[in-house]
Amino acid sequence: MNQIRTIKGTHDVLPEKSKDWQRLEKIIHKNASLFGYNEIRTPIIEEAGLFNRGIGGNTDIVSKEMYSWVDRDNTTIALRPEMTASVVRSFIQHSLGSQSSLQRLYYMGPSFRRERPQKGRQRQFHQFGVEAIGSNNPEQDAEVIALGWEILSKAGISNLELKLSSIGSEDCRNKYRSELVNFFKPYKSKLSKVSQQRLIDNPLRILDTKNKDEIDIIKSSPKIEEFYTKEDRTHFKQVQDYLKAIEIPFSLDPLLVRGLDYYTQTTFEIISNDIGAQDALLGGGRYDGLIKSLGGKDTPAVGFAAGMERILLAISTNKDIEKTTPTIYIVCVEKDALGSVQRIAKDLRNLGYNILLETMRRSMKAQMREANRCGADFAVIVGEQENNEKTVQVKNLNDGNQETIDQKNLFNHFKSLTF
Repeated sequence: MNQIRTIKGTHDVLPEKSKDWQRLEKIIHKNASLFGYNEIRTPIIEEAGLFNRGIGGNTDIVSKEMYSWVDRDNTTIALRPEMTASVVRSFIQHSLGSQSSLQRLYYMGPSFRRERPQKGRQRQFHQFGVEAIGSNNPEQDAEVIALGWEILSKAGISNLELKLSSIGSEDCRNKYRSELVNFFKPYKSKLSKVSQQRLIDNPLRILDTKNKDEIDIIKSSPKIEEFYTKEDRTHFKQVQDYLKAIEIPFSLDPLLVRGLDYYTQTTFEIISNDIGAQDALLGGGRYDGLIKSLGGKDTPAVGFAAGMERILLAISTNKDIEKTTPTIYIVCVEKDALGSVQRIAKDLRNLGYNILLETMRRSMKAQMREANRCGADFAVIVGEQENNEKTVQVKNLNDGNQETIDQKNLFNHFKSLTF
């Protein structure tokens, strides 16, 4: 019988990698809370119409990559390809705006797109993100960016760079869109089929191309800042001023339009040069018109989303990773001591240590080998002599030092250690 394996574009997170996920999730929860954001959880499946209206039916995400099917009640269902639209749907459905004029929300979970699997991006991928709904002020943009920067920094990622842009107000974008269409028309035959379609649907998306020939054409294209209103310029300048005030370095990128059609005003990406060509770790911006387009009241909002697989890839290339909680492996080769080592394990867990307790009754040599294999920091050893004398041997598996400690003093010994 053929072995059943994971579907293309999906993967298992095995125990040795699961710890990295847990650590990142802990950093996200902690820092989101420090900024006053509350977690929201939405279903993995939604009505497909949510994404048709929210993201745009002509986008690649909806038209080519979204998993969807007609359910038994003739409703078209989709696996969510991103999470902002789901959060906005929940905000509207549950009238969260009436509970507070400003909702600070964060989320994490799997999303799905049928795209070509690549390093750091699969067909099932995991995102975390934040949405600040209710404020149209530039300081809210800066706060959202600061939270994303803080999470990536605390995760231990170096060589971070913030790319910043503004695609202006609706009036600005409409004028710019018309100018782009006029500019690209003479080059239409030189554009790829994808860009030719974007010229019809949303010419701003052409600026997002990776085609070298098109990049050369774009160099002489009109720039969006030429079409900013006075309010657009003021908002964007204040975002920059607030970022300078909190010492987050950035560079301006007028071609940064982001991949989704619902963005307005501020757009941004945080990248790392540590993971090669697919260097964007986090991206977002302001989307003041999305809530109204999905049936809610006209409400401003700003947020970001980040790919967790890509972040974990960046973390794995960085050696300066925050040390995790130390692990102690309790080695017991004396059957009469099995009860006492259970108590030792309980006491040390109460101190916050990760405890691995031998239950296979293997030899001393085999247990020490297992302790090293598991990456334990310490071994607490109880043999016949130690059991008789009510002591333990504590071996530091990182430097090899070993000492004898009374069992009654073991709790205080590990309590005094700092990491």
